Amino acid sequence: MGQVTIYLDDDVEEKMIAAAKMAYLPKSKWVASVISDRIATQWPPSIIALEGAWRDSPIVEDIRQCHSKDVKREPL
Repeated sequence: MGQVTIYLDDDVEEKMIAAAKMAYLPKSKWVASVISDRIATQWPPSIIALEGAWRDSPIVEDIRQCHSKDVKREPL
């Protein structure tokens, strides 16, 4: 497991400490969770579970009907 040293302004550190306390986590685990969330490549299960929760929400095909074709995207 890697270690990272960071330097924070006093006000940022205070906010980080408060957020970690609210999450009942040590500071290092709170920072690690923020980084993990930020680099995640998939939606969390709690968001995926919301699929279909709004019955009056249009489906993607309905939304796309009123728009022209997508332009070809540049290769990465």
